[in-house]
Amino acid sequence: GTERRPTARDIGMEVDGIGGEFNAFTGKEYTGYYVKCAAEFRDAALDVLVDMLRNSKFAEEEIEREKGVIVEEMNMYYDTPRDFIGGVYEELLYGDQPLGWDIIGRKETVRAANRDTFLGYTDRWYKPERMVVGLGGNLGGDPLAKLEELLGDLPAADTGEPPPLKPQTSDGPRLKIHRKQSDQAHLCLGVPSYPLDHPNRYVLQLLATVLGTGMSSRLFTEVRERRGLAYYVFGINHSYTDAGSLYSQAGVDITRADDAVETIVHELRRIADEPVESAELEKSRNLAKGRFLLQLENPQGMIMFGLRREVLEGEAVDPQELLEGLDAVTAEEIQRVAQDVIGGKGLNLALIGPFDEAEKFERLLS
Repeated sequence: GTERRPTARDIGMEVDGIGGEFNAFTGKEYTGYYVKCAAEFRDAALDVLVDMLRNSKFAEEEIEREKGVIVEEMNMYYDTPRDFIGGVYEELLYGDQPLGWDIIGRKETVRAANRDTFLGYTDRWYKPERMVVGLGGNLGGDPLAKLEELLGDLPAADTGEPPPLKPQTSDGPRLKIHRKQSDQAHLCLGVPSYPLDHPNRYVLQLLATVLGTGMSSRLFTEVRERRGLAYYVFGINHSYTDAGSLYSQAGVDITRADDAVETIVHELRRIADEPVESAELEKSRNLAKGRFLLQLENPQGMIMFGLRREVLEGEAVDPQELLEGLDAVTAEEIQRVAQDVIGGKGLNLALIGPFDEAEKFERLLS
């Protein structure tokens, strides 16, 4: 709560009263808060959002109550291996540093948090130099005057930068098994790739599209359709400001997890060894562009595209730049980047399931 809206219920009642949606989201490099509402209530939504951001009381009793909520959210997360496997994989990839830690934290750190924890964090990082505001949809006129009224008096402050990623070096494949009794095994298998601003970013995006986006992708075809090893399987590249990873994720038959790993390894090696044929490249290019354009049809999708670029790279580029970048990618570039990222490098495999023996998976990675 805040002075003007003393409890969380007061905030919820006000947002509900304008027919809005109010929520927050957290990544490893940014946090966002948003209200979505009808255009006529724009200023009311901004007022609630900024009041919460600037004037939250962080009452001790509310913090203690929320701790229980967060611990139960953690339990749900740990009991949902399709979500949890990404955390296991990034811990393997990045080790004991912020990119290798779960966003949701650990139970002991949540239970130890108090009012000073929150005040110290917001005082350090919630400064105008690190804030970006995004609006989309029917804005109902220029919102800058309202934003100036709500945020214009924030004092400037140099927050410094988070510590850079410490590179994790490995001469061979790496394996991490989170043993859990389950009816399905979940895996992430991949390699380090490029950071966000790398000049080959669009080549890498199309490489990942060929591998694992859509029902006609190589991984979906080989792992699910031809072999029946998985219900879901995809390939993706996920980049941060100073690191990235190209990987496949799948939920597979426990008794045939080794077959799934072998198939994914083969597809990773194949895209480095053989050029993508022109028809497959054009299909993948159209798919990547189409998915992006569908995202932009939604005002929230447009905001997130611009905000993420602005926050992490310092510039919200025109969407046309992304489309032109994808149009320029060639099959030769995809193979070159695949050879650089995948070829001859150790693979990384994270597994969740009732597995005691690591040797068979280590052999497959080798």
